[in-house]
Formats: sequence, C-alpha cells, structure tokens
Amino acid sequence: MPASLQGELQPTVYRFKLGGFEISTILDSKAIRDGLHPNYGANATADEVKALARANNIDTERFEHNNIPTLVNTGKQLILFDTGNGALPREYEALKTRMPAGNLATRLGQLGHKPEDIDVIVTTHGHPDHIGGLVEGGKPVYPNAKYVFAAAEYDFWKKNENVREARKFNQKLFMTICEPLADKSTFIKPGADVAPGIRSVDAAGHSPGLMAFHIESDGKQFMITADTLTQFVMAVQRPEWFFDMDDDKDKAVVTRKRMLDMLAADRMLFSSFHMPFPGLGYIEKAQGGYRWVAHSYQLNL
Repeated sequence: MPASLQGELQPTVYRFKLGGFEISTILDSKAIRDGLHPNYGANATADEVKALARANNIDTERFEHNNIPTLVNTGKQLILFDTGNGALPREYEALKTRMPAGNLATRLGQLGHKPEDIDVIVTTHGHPDHIGGLVEGGKPVYPNAKYVFAAAEYDFWKKNENVREARKFNQKLFMTICEPLADKSTFIKPGADVAPGIRSVDAAGHSPGLMAFHIESDGKQFMITADTLTQFVMAVQRPEWFFDMDDDKDKAVVTRKRMLDMLAADRMLFSSFHMPFPGLGYIEKAQGGYRWVAHSYQLNL
C-alpha cells in the first residue's frame, strides 16, 4: 500500500538555559521569497551574489525569511522581544500577499505560557514583522504587558520626517498600533537596562533606532541581535553588501561590522530574528571575513 506524503514538518519552539534564565526562540512565521539579488547585494552584481549562494549550498534565486521572536524568563518576569506578524495580513489589504500571518501567541502555549502571562514586551524596532503581533482587532494581544521602545525609534515614526517612500505605509501602521500603547510604555536609550542582566545596545541602521540586547546571567552571555544580521550567509560573509530593507544602508553596514566583530571576539551565542530556526549560533572569523556557525549541542551540556 503506498505511503501518503505528509508535508513539511519542522520545530517551532526552542528553549534553553542561560545561567539562571530560561530563553526561548519561537518561529512566528516564515516566507519563501524570490530575488536573493537584489534583496541582498544591490551594491554587488547578481553574479557575485549567486556565486556566494552556490558556495554555501543555498538557492541562488529564492531564500527563506523566518520571523523569530525571543522570550526571556528571568525567574521574576517574562520578557518578550518582538511580536512577529500577528494578524496584519488578515487586517490590512496591502499586506495580504506580502507576509504570512503570525503564530506567536499560539506557540507560546507550547512553552507553557498564555498571552496574559507576558510581563514586558520589548520592541527592537518598528517594522511590521516586529510590531504586528502587538494588537489584533484594535486590542492588545498581551493584556497585562508593559512595553519598551527605543526612544529614537519611536520619535522617528511619530515625527514622520525623512521617512523614505517605501516606509510610508509602515509609518501609518506604527502609529496605529504603537501610539495607543504609549501610556503603558517606557522609552529608553542605548545602554539602558530593561531588567537586571538585560541591557540595550545601539544597533541603528536597519532602522533609525534599532536596538540589540545583551543578556547575562551567572556569567553566561547572550545577544539578541534582532535585524542587525538578516541572513546567515549574505549579511555575515559580506556585511558590506546592502540589504534592501535597511533604512540607512551605509549605517547598517557599519553596524553589521561592529556587531560581527563583537560577537566573534567574545565568542558569544546570539539569536537573530531572520536566521534559520531556531536562529541561534556563533560568529567566527574565517578566510579574512566572518562565518555563521549554527549551535549544535552547546546549549544541552
């Protein structure tokens, strides 16, 4: 009797210990996108981008774009970093064909948490795939949470000055979703602590106020890099190549190089919002540049 094909199956949550903290990465959604070039390497040639893809055994035309929020359980608070797409493609006609719906609130249940358990939501920056899950039907998805935004990021969207044409819809979306949350929000600068052991790091470039977060517990260190590094080959091995969604492309290049240097020098585990799930790995120097090394059993020991 022939066996029926069951379709793709992959894990959607991953949890590990970091000192006295528990950290989870959650696959909110993923999309398969066409056009590796010029999405990546618009300041390089298509042949150069394809050659790098072939050298790393990935498709030369298409790429997988994951959205991976991170949850940190400090033992006192549940702190969620970004909320994914949420209901955006259901609620906004302009986004119906551009992104898949998010699954974060549901997948938190696999980790034993309900949306009302979340104490703090930190928004690393204001792009749709990071704020989309904050509200649904005009109501907060995480009703008991307080919110943290980068002051520079919030001010940029609110002032609505020098917003590039491709982000005009994003600006309206940000104000619709995030402005009603302001009375429950804290606005921080780089270097500020979100909680003991969790400190913000300037990562501006991809967006005007993008923040990464350095986490330390019992001497163990971890970095949430958000969208500093948006692809495990292109953004790491060729940090000087532009990414189409970077708002300030030159500044994003400088930030990428700084982050890669820091992660490589400290041999620090990090998560990245758009890396292959579970989005965890290390940076090592290789052949005069950098290479992403996915974690294996390091977190199990």
